Amino acid sequence: MRLNLRPIIRVPGASLPFRFELDLSGLDFYGEKPFAHPIRVSGTVRNAAGALELTGQAETTLELVCDRCLKPFSQTLALPVTTLLAEELEDEENDEIVLLENGEADLEEIFTTALVLSMDAKHVCSEDCKGLCPTCGANLNDGPCGCRKEVDPRLAALAQLLDKDHA
Repeated sequence: MRLNLRPIIRVPGASLPFRFELDLSGLDFYGEKPFAHPIRVSGTVRNAAGALELTGQAETTLELVCDRCLKPFSQTLALPVTTLLAEELEDEENDEIVLLENGEADLEEIFTTALVLSMDAKHVCSEDCKGLCPTCGANLNDGPCGCRKEVDPRLAALAQLLDKDHA
């Protein structure tokens, strides 16, 4: 969605609200597509003393797979986005200011970039997820597996001490 900001560029104090849905269902993250649901985007662009400030929020439900136990799970995401907009840059190295194209802001690009940058590299279904047994692959969240834990031969004497304490 392109938002025409020409009506407020030269009017200090003016604002322009926006609301749209963003479809990123085709976006692939390491073989998965977490944006299965539409993303609801809303916000406002304000002319604050000649500077255009975009404040908005993107909300959706992510469909993820736990990196520890491999179970699918859903997670809500509410991402606030704030950025400055300008017709031209004085400092060419400033990545925090988004340039307007013919007085318009490409809101889909702004929010897609913010969403991609906010994605975590690892996803866990819960903080206390125990994951899978490295030997048999059983989900340790469902209970202990039947595997016998192998003890490093160098630590066998210590393991025997632990066995005596439990007996």
